[in-house]
Amino acid sequence: MNNEFDQFLDEDGNIFFRPGTTLVDFVERNARERADTLAYRFIDYSRERDGVVHELTWSQFGARLRAIGARLQHITKREDRVAILAPQGLDYVTAFFGALYAGNIAVPLFSPDEPGHTDRLRIVLEDCKPTAILTSSGSAEACRNFFRHLPAKERPRIIAVDAVPDSVGSTLKPFPIYRDTIAYLQYTSGSTRNPAGVQITYEAVGTNVIQMIHALDLNENSRGVTWLPMFHDMGLLTVILPALGGKFITIMSPSAFVRRPGRWINELAAVEDGAETFAAAPNFAYEHAAARGLPKEGETLDLSNVKGLINGSEPVTVSSMKKFNEAFAPYGLSPKAIKPCFGMAEATLFVSSTPVENEARVVYVDRDQLAAGTFVVSEEGAEGAVPQVSCGDVALSQWACIVDPETGKEVPDDSVGEIWLHGMNIGSGYWERDEESRETFQNYLTPSPRAATPRA
Repeated sequence: MNNEFDQFLDEDGNIFFRPGTTLVDFVERNARERADTLAYRFIDYSRERDGVVHELTWSQFGARLRAIGARLQHITKREDRVAILAPQGLDYVTAFFGALYAGNIAVPLFSPDEPGHTDRLRIVLEDCKPTAILTSSGSAEACRNFFRHLPAKERPRIIAVDAVPDSVGSTLKPFPIYRDTIAYLQYTSGSTRNPAGVQITYEAVGTNVIQMIHALDLNENSRGVTWLPMFHDMGLLTVILPALGGKFITIMSPSAFVRRPGRWINELAAVEDGAETFAAAPNFAYEHAAARGLPKEGETLDLSNVKGLINGSEPVTVSSMKKFNEAFAPYGLSPKAIKPCFGMAEATLFVSSTPVENEARVVYVDRDQLAAGTFVVSEEGAEGAVPQVSCGDVALSQWACIVDPETGKEVPDDSVGEIWLHGMNIGSGYWERDEESRETFQNYLTPSPRAATPRA
């Protein structure tokens, strides 16, 4: 890790935070010390094929957050839940951070006019019961309609963040933030049960961002690009990262990427600033970009500056990595760029990653033995051999072990079990679910608590 981030390490090389160093403190510092430096950039492709660029410097960003935070303080109490129901864009980023500035618990969600997610949205909102909704002017009416079935006194207040003038920020009241204060609720996918809100503290999110920076060896000149939806933990952490360091991040919508994946690739490419670039995306995105994101004949593309491409959220396949590397190797992409990773909402996001100096590692194992609970290495091409992509090393200041969930005992090497984690990046529990929180967040290894050895 470079000198810019040494401030977050103790003498033993583990992550630590001094008092008064939270996300809010870091943004305020950036607004003072990097005032005219670009912080966030959004490319809107909804009206023009080549996109319209919207930008915020750190001073502008800080002014927006103070205004939104002050507006919320007028109508909410400390630790009230405030849901972000905004479309992808700068309004979403300012809404999320603005809720933190107010002392509220942010709940990153999505606009009600997002197709196909209405049931999930209703379940989550009923669970967290927000006092206020932050959205944009363009989505405000959809938000009002979404809550129209409720009696007027039960409806949350709806605020279009882009309509709040900066002058309101002068009334913002400062307040103390502690390491264990809940910053936001990250709701699980709900694929196997109703979504649960993981309580992410200021310490947890700060730790996880530093773990990502360390794993990818990012520095103050690293530039990010994302199209991931910001209600998803991987999309959210990517836009939080600049608060603790690095250059600006460029944001686009998921639909802009899906329609023309070359937009994402082009933003990753080297430009005049010479910055190393990074991004994160699920497995399908790399295959989609390889098939439809190549430059047209006569166009130039230089990907030699790409530092790391996190591949997570879905099981990583060998074919997707191979197709992406073969497609973009002629344009300078390093074979080490793709970093298979593992993460989960309960750990804020980031758990492990392929080391920056290594290519992705693939191991072939016996399918039948794996199904029986044993990891037996086989030869590629052998009968019954299936590829397994390594998700690398466990993040700095995090510990992992593989456990038999029935006995609570660590299993021997090469045995299949449940992943148990420990570290400052782990959430403090599920919102309003004490029993589930105890079952998931308060386990101890049998026969006695001990530090587990980090594993790949």
